[in-house]
Amino acid sequence: MPPRAPTHPASPARRRADPARHVAFQALCGVCDRDAYVNLLLPALLRDAGLSGRDAALATELAYGTLRGQGSYDAILAICSDRDVDRIDPPLRQVLRMGAHQLLATRIGAHAAVATSVDLAKDVAGQRPAGFVNAVLRKVATRDFEAWLEIAAPSRGDDLTGHLSVAYSHPRWIVDAISEALGEDPAGGLAETEAVLAADGERPRVTLCAVPGLADPAELVAAGAEPGQWSPFAAVLAEGDPAQIAAVAQGRAAVQDEASQLAALALARVDLAGGAGATARWLDMCAGPGGKARLLAGLASADGARLLAADLRLHRAGLLRRALAGVSAAAVVAADGTAPAWRPGAFDRVLADVPCSGLGALRRRAEARWRRSPADVTALGPVQRALLATALDSASPGGVVAYVTCSPHVAETRDVVTAVLEERDDAEVLDAPAVLPEVPGLRCPGPHPEFAQFWPHRHGTDAIFLALLRRTA
Repeated sequence: MPPRAPTHPASPARRRADPARHVAFQALCGVCDRDAYVNLLLPALLRDAGLSGRDAALATELAYGTLRGQGSYDAILAICSDRDVDRIDPPLRQVLRMGAHQLLATRIGAHAAVATSVDLAKDVAGQRPAGFVNAVLRKVATRDFEAWLEIAAPSRGDDLTGHLSVAYSHPRWIVDAISEALGEDPAGGLAETEAVLAADGERPRVTLCAVPGLADPAELVAAGAEPGQWSPFAAVLAEGDPAQIAAVAQGRAAVQDEASQLAALALARVDLAGGAGATARWLDMCAGPGGKARLLAGLASADGARLLAADLRLHRAGLLRRALAGVSAAAVVAADGTAPAWRPGAFDRVLADVPCSGLGALRRRAEARWRRSPADVTALGPVQRALLATALDSASPGGVVAYVTCSPHVAETRDVVTAVLEERDDAEVLDAPAVLPEVPGLRCPGPHPEFAQFWPHRHGTDAIFLALLRRTA
């Protein structure tokens, strides 16, 4: 049994390990112990440590890479340790995971990976626990990743889902959810499911959105970005800090996934039954922190409409105000979408980008796959259905509603829409993929091809779901 970590880790002045590994370790502990989000925590840790350039890149790779590969590494560490990984003291567990990542998924030499991990263990746990780390990682270093998979993962023939779960570091229930959304069955092979899992392990590039009326994608390209693949407002930044681009620093452009942009664009594209005048009103019901609302506000302004952006939580409403500061056609209110402060039928276009599990953004939020559970998905269902029902109530006859989730899970997507529509006779489903003809491969399998599902392996975007509905009466 490995010794437990001491209460008082080494002070910065007496640390043996390098600052980059300490920052990555702190990020992993923050995610595990405090439910922090690595994309928010890591930049603050890098600033506090004064890291930039290669050191910042190393810390980022170690933090994100370890989180993405955690399931695979835990399966391998369980073989190399005399105890279950869950019973290893948490600080040592993070050191071991990060050491396994260096050994199995980076170009860092085995000797350096083990030695730096031992130094880090000494800093955070002491001499005796460091010996345990040394022994375990030396065992890990005896094989490469593929060789370990032959031992740690079920065989493809005996348990394909279990094999993919270990090989691509996803909980089994998420593998099942993705295969169901794709319409694949393990008996027939899970080729596309495997492609999605592989895409979740890739580091996404930063996608920017130029707000209509405030910026143009050409300006972003001139600043070093590349044109986006699908959205007319998108530009992709291969490297560098987005905040260094003037349009981003000034709030005229912002980071936003292309699928997110296209979901907002689809809502704006649909013709309104009977048309709408210059007083048209649009609603973003769950708008914080403001990505889609910013784009919708620009589109509304160009269309002579006004946008009301609402969010239940005050701090998110504050983020909304900052996001929409430069767009005169928008207003912000803190309001509960399930008990709205506006009258029914008041809006021509309504966006319901509902709270969800976030399983569609596992490339960006590596910790989400370990933080979520099937129970979380079940618990979100009543809220999602209530918000969609309110969105339909808020739309005027002939108006359009976009139901959006950053998740491909059927329980959060198709099941929600069909359940709500079964309870009412004043709405119809529109053909969402037909509204975005420039994007192939959006149609959902099975009985609802009129729903749209983006995929990272097909479109290079988050796995965002979109349903377009029209209020008929």
